[in-house]
Amino acid sequence: MSRLLNWILLLACLTAGQLSALYAAESDTPLHAAAELFKSKKFDQKYQAIQLLESDGSEQAKEILVALMDSRLYTLKRDQRLIMLGRRSGSPGAVDALTGDSVGDVARGAMNKITLNNRMRSQIRNALAMLDLRNPDRLKRLAAVNQLLDRPDAASAALIQSLLEQESDEQIREAMEIVIALGKLSSGDKTERLAAVELLDGNIHPAVRNGLLKLQQSTDDEAFAAEIKQVLDNIKATLQFYSLVENIFFGLSLGSVLVLAAIGLAITFGVMGVINMAHGELIMLGAYATYVMQLLMPEHIGAALLLSIPVAFVISGLVGIGIERGVIRFLYGRSLETLLATFGISLILQQTVRSIFSPLNRSVEAPSWMSGSWEINSALSLTLNRLYIIAFCLLVFAALFLVLKRTPLGLQVRAVSQNRAMARAMGVRSEWVDAMTFGLGSGIAGVAGVALSQLTNVGPNLGQSYIIDSFMVVVFGGVGNLWGTLVSGMGLGIANKFLEPWSGAVLAKILVLVFIILFIQKRPRGLFPQKGRAAEG
Repeated sequence: MSRLLNWILLLACLTAGQLSALYAAESDTPLHAAAELFKSKKFDQKYQAIQLLESDGSEQAKEILVALMDSRLYTLKRDQRLIMLGRRSGSPGAVDALTGDSVGDVARGAMNKITLNNRMRSQIRNALAMLDLRNPDRLKRLAAVNQLLDRPDAASAALIQSLLEQESDEQIREAMEIVIALGKLSSGDKTERLAAVELLDGNIHPAVRNGLLKLQQSTDDEAFAAEIKQVLDNIKATLQFYSLVENIFFGLSLGSVLVLAAIGLAITFGVMGVINMAHGELIMLGAYATYVMQLLMPEHIGAALLLSIPVAFVISGLVGIGIERGVIRFLYGRSLETLLATFGISLILQQTVRSIFSPLNRSVEAPSWMSGSWEINSALSLTLNRLYIIAFCLLVFAALFLVLKRTPLGLQVRAVSQNRAMARAMGVRSEWVDAMTFGLGSGIAGVAGVALSQLTNVGPNLGQSYIIDSFMVVVFGGVGNLWGTLVSGMGLGIANKFLEPWSGAVLAKILVLVFIILFIQKRPRGLFPQKGRAAEG
């Protein structure tokens, strides 16, 4: 019995020793040491506590620092535990800062606030910045550097300098170098300030320009001010270049929309000489086909968009063939009657869509890979949906060009467009060619509707916004000429974007229309005149 009692005593001693060792080890961690220091009323010990939390680097340490900065860090009077209150007044009660356990609702009189001064606030900001700058997540490090760019100073530059050599990401390193250079602009050493100005030459970040402007206004040294002005002029020239590139990009994206809307019209107008006022409604049908596909495949938006392309082509193409076979083939050679008939068809299609889908506009969701933008630098950002529209336009143009140049249908279309009588004499079924050509042009209009659904809302009046522009593109480029349609569409899009900043969107369109009217007076057959029957007419 005595031997058993000895063993129990020995086990109890060992257990107590392990617990005390564990407690001592736990107390030695930076978090626990900082918690002890925060209980002191001396600010020197609180400074040490913040340094310990920074050295710990954990998310828990970051939470404590944020709570201290927001005046939400307290100690309980009854047991001196460090606690954090909720971020909002209506949130649940306090939690233990070290364990995260809920403490429940605590009365104000039962706790003491951890007081802080301006030096502590500055120290906390720097500590939080350092924690973010050491974060393994690249995006968080980049966000931390960009945050320092908004308020660069010598202290920020010193923080960044110590981490620059350890950073491997080129974009983050570049942002760090900007922070360091901006911090040196406030240096008392003139040579150091001049070196910082030279380093920032050509950098277009907004923080750089703002920092240099402030320095230029505050300096009394005329030579130094002239040096700063030269750097600012270089930055301004670079910004103007990127503004030019951005305008060209937006002009090309607008031109791509015009080309997509007009290219189908160029085929039907060029081959058959038919003024199809229902062309805009065929574009609208393609947009609604995209909307319906997304309703059928709500979980696969990207796949629905890709499948919408052939679906829209087939639907609009079949409707186009029906229009040609049912109405237009009886009106060849009677332009006014054709125009009125197709205008009536456009009204019928609009009312049909209103009856099925209601008059309200419908929104088509863009897939994730078309959302966002490609940020080249702080002055130039290209939206992905417009990049895809430009690429899609060129792809459709290339496919149509190959169809017209490399297939039997394309050969017959070109033969009929150049000399209908001779083509019929050679055995070409011109009526069949007319139907297929009208169907092809209508199908391309439907494909244009798929693209337009990614840029604007889908509604019954969608096509009316593009029918006049489509005719302008076709006439300006040369009736029936694909290359003329591409060049005129892109050219008019760029011209619109360059005129809009100083004339406004409406006046810019008017000026472009006046230019086209004057141009047609000199060259009635457009930029690239069509040869054969279309030209002779």
